[in-house]
Amino acid sequence: MPETHVISNIIVVLLLGGGVWTGLFLRGNRLWGEAARSLWRRRPVALAVIAVYVAVALLDSVAWRGGESAGDDAVASREARSVIDRLFVGTREKSYSAPLAHVEFYGDAPLADPGGHLLGTDILGRDVLYLTLKGSRVALLIGGFTSLIAIPLALLLGVSAGYFGGRLDDFVFFVMSTLASMPSLLLLIALIMAMGRSTFSVCVALGVTGWVGLCRVTRGETLKLREQDYVHAARALGVSEGRIVVRHVLPNLAHLVVITFVLMFSGLVLSEAILSWLGIGVDGSWGQMIDQARDELSRDPVILWNLASAGTALFGLILAVNFVGDAIRDILDPRTLRETA
Repeated sequence: MPETHVISNIIVVLLLGGGVWTGLFLRGNRLWGEAARSLWRRRPVALAVIAVYVAVALLDSVAWRGGESAGDDAVASREARSVIDRLFVGTREKSYSAPLAHVEFYGDAPLADPGGHLLGTDILGRDVLYLTLKGSRVALLIGGFTSLIAIPLALLLGVSAGYFGGRLDDFVFFVMSTLASMPSLLLLIALIMAMGRSTFSVCVALGVTGWVGLCRVTRGETLKLREQDYVHAARALGVSEGRIVVRHVLPNLAHLVVITFVLMFSGLVLSEAILSWLGIGVDGSWGQMIDQARDELSRDPVILWNLASAGTALFGLILAVNFVGDAIRDILDPRTLRETA
């Protein structure tokens, strides 16, 4: 079994390869290429902000051993470190320090790295800028990996129920109605506590509870698509049902998948922040930073930089994603296109 950092490096290579393939596909496809260019014209700043978050997350995912410093202990010297980790080696202090300070916040003792903490340090002496950058990887992991669980599940059940109907449709509709009737937050907590508190558990719990909305939409769209003339013509020519779904139904749902992925992303990141507030979130997330900063607001003097840094990073990502999501909806939604025309 490969080590964790090796798997992480492989995933980064696959993501970069997928990004290159997507760029080539957009360049060769007139329809999607024009949609991508239109998106860039509408939201260049938001796309640039998202690109920065993605770049930071990838740098925090590329890790290797070696390059130990003299201050490392025996355990730390053998751990794989990411690029972000290596940029902040030797920056740990004893406790709080204000942004760009030269002495400790309590006691006025000189810092090990005077003036080097742009956003200060937390109660454990960790650089807040370092923690904020590390949170980018967690946020993108929560939003991206969970979407890869929820969207295929919603497509499988929604398209199957809408196209084939009958008892399968009744079963899927019953499951959707059951999940929709449950308080989502309580269901999330129950699933995480049952599976154990880990990043994988949080992603699975969010995915299991997040597919209902898209499933309902794809079921309704498939009910309309299966009655289209080109579907009847393909069936009359003897094309198998599975091939009709792949060739004629799924491509007409692509715009819904893209829009749902972008809009679902921000909701998933915010849901993890809520779970962190309750103490069952993911280690290293912005939600955990905000949760740990609650007590700092009652100190005298008040310590704001930990809360402000995590909150600003979370707000910036969610705002950029929402701007891009609105633009994608305007570009790809057929109803919006008809209204514009």
